[in-house]
Amino acid sequence: MSTPQTVTMGGGTGTFAVISALKKLPVKISTVIAVSDSGGSTGRIRDEFGFPPVGDLRQSLAALAEPESQEWIRKILLYRFDKGEGLRGHNLGNLILTALQDMTEGDTTRALEIAESVFDLQGKVIPVTAENVELVIYYANGTKVVGEHILDETGDNPKKVARIELTPAATLNSVAADALAKANLIIIGPGDYYASLMATLVVEGISEVFAKTQAKIVYITNLMTRRTQTHGMTAADHLRGIENQIGRKVDRILINNEFIPEEIINAYAAEDEYPVVDDLTSDERVLRLPLIRTTIVQKAAEDTAYRSLLRHDEDKLRAALQQLLSEIKESHGNS
Repeated sequence: MSTPQTVTMGGGTGTFAVISALKKLPVKISTVIAVSDSGGSTGRIRDEFGFPPVGDLRQSLAALAEPESQEWIRKILLYRFDKGEGLRGHNLGNLILTALQDMTEGDTTRALEIAESVFDLQGKVIPVTAENVELVIYYANGTKVVGEHILDETGDNPKKVARIELTPAATLNSVAADALAKANLIIIGPGDYYASLMATLVVEGISEVFAKTQAKIVYITNLMTRRTQTHGMTAADHLRGIENQIGRKVDRILINNEFIPEEIINAYAAEDEYPVVDDLTSDERVLRLPLIRTTIVQKAAEDTAYRSLLRHDEDKLRAALQQLLSEIKESHGNS
C-alpha cells in the first residue's frame, strides 16, 4: 500500500488537534473546512471585504506547521493583536489570507495553495465550497436565523436547533471532492456540531462522494455538549445526524473514556454544558481510548469567539489514528 491519503472534515480547534496528530504519521493530509463563520476577527474581515471567512482555514494551516522547524510560521498564523484601535482582536493569519484572497480575485482555494507554498507546509487546506455562504439555523420552534455567530448567543433559554443549511445553496468544491475521492481514511470531527461539522456536510454533492468512496470513515465524537447547539444530545444523537447527512454508516467511532478532572466538569457545568453521554455501548464500531488534554485551555483576552476549555490531546489521538491506519493496511494486505 502506498502512502495513505487522509482527509479531515470540520473546522476550528477540533480539526487543529487531528491535523497535529496526523503530521507525525506517514500519511498525506488534506483537510476540508467549513466556510460559514461570521463571528470574531473572521466576521469583521468578512464584513469589510466580502470574501469567504478564513478563521478555521488559518487554524488548519497553522496546524500543518512543524512545531520545531516552523515554529515562527505557526506563531505568525496564530498571532492576535492586543492593541491598536483598528487591529485589536484581529488575527494576523486572517489578515494574510484575506490579502491573498484579494490578490487572487477572491479565489480562496488558490489563496490557500499560495500560503501552503510560501510557508512550505506539507498538506492541503481546502474550503468545502468556493462560494461565499452564510449559515441558516432552523429551530425546533419553527423560527430561523442567518449567521453562525448567533449559535454563540446563549440567552436565558437557548432554543433547540432542528437543522442547518447554507445560503446561497452551495456545491462541493471540486478540489475537496477530488481529495475525498482519493482518500484512504476520512475523519469527521471533532468540532462544533452545527457550526463546523454539519456546515461542512450539508453542501450539495457530499452524499454522492460518500456513496462512492472506498475510504474508511471515522467519526471522532465531541467531548462536551454545547448549550446553544447540542444540549442534551448523546453520542448516538450526534452519530445519527452525521450518518443521515452523509447517507451511510461510518466504519469506526472514537470515544474518549478518560476521566475528566472535576475542575473542568465544574467549569462547563456553570455554563450548563456536560460530557457527551456514551450510549453506544453495544456498537462494535466504537473504539474507546483516553483522548483528552487534562488541563484547561485559556484563550486570549482579545479573542471574542467561543473556545472550548477541554481539547483532544494530539499525542493520544495520534496513537488512536495509528491503530486505525494499521487496520486499513491490514485490510489492504488481505484483499
